Amino acid sequence: MGAQLRVYKRRIKSVTATKKITRAMEMIAASRIVKAQRRVAASKPYADELTVAVSAVAQGSDVKHPLTTEADRPRRAAVLLITSDRGLAGAYNSNAIKAGEHLTSELVARGLEVDTYVVGRKGVSYYSFRERGVAQTWTGFTDNPTYADAKAVAAPLIESIERDADEGGVDEIHIAFTEFESMMTQTPRERRLLPLTLDKSAEESAETFAKGRDVQPLYDFEPSAEQVLDALLPRYVESRIYNALLQAAASKHAATRRAMKSATDNAEDMIKSLGRLANAARQSEITQEISEIVGGASALADATAGSER
Repeated sequence: MGAQLRVYKRRIKSVTATKKITRAMEMIAASRIVKAQRRVAASKPYADELTVAVSAVAQGSDVKHPLTTEADRPRRAAVLLITSDRGLAGAYNSNAIKAGEHLTSELVARGLEVDTYVVGRKGVSYYSFRERGVAQTWTGFTDNPTYADAKAVAAPLIESIERDADEGGVDEIHIAFTEFESMMTQTPRERRLLPLTLDKSAEESAETFAKGRDVQPLYDFEPSAEQVLDALLPRYVESRIYNALLQAAASKHAATRRAMKSATDNAEDMIKSLGRLANAARQSEITQEISEIVGGASALADATAGSER
């Protein structure tokens, strides 16, 4: 029984050390969520209003531009998948990868060739393990992305949309990321960046802007509508990718906090269970020792009584 008790004590010590680590990681993730939420809230209005502005420019001109005009027969598409550099976030990365795979399968079903771009070591490892090629990858900034990171990610995507499909360019750009809705809810999203499609918030802004106007506004472009769209294209893509990176970072921190809290709770339950087992082993050891002492005393008494006779 003594050996069993030592085993339980070692396991309790080990689980206690693990609990301290998971508790610390939970608190770190909780502190980062607040900052990430503020950055998401600060970036979203600009991204939405820029989308409305680009839509207004597109409606006010008849120029064919990759920002606003769909190809008659699209042949190639680019998919940007955003994951994290680190794990310990529950099903966060697997759900994001599933969204990217679903988006890719839908594009392939339409007859498009797909170029995959991946952000985050987890996504890179997923494709590398399966020996599936990717066009380009980025790592090292998913926990705290900056606008410079978004520009670096957007650059090859913008270059590809500006090239003809025969020259290795793409006709569409899509993105798969995790949207932060609340501390408990983070939802994988699949969206098309180019050609431009208005999301719900942008549509509402556009409707509010146009409400009460019986006559649609006319626009004069200087120097030309095409050059204005050329200038807006990188800003639109960068702002959308930046917002997606921030949403993904906030979602990852929330998922980490939830996973670490669950791990801490499980560690507490395990410590209680091991404590009960250790107490039972200690009680059994004490009972056995008492039984041995009583048995020895009884045998000694019997031996003494026999010798007296």
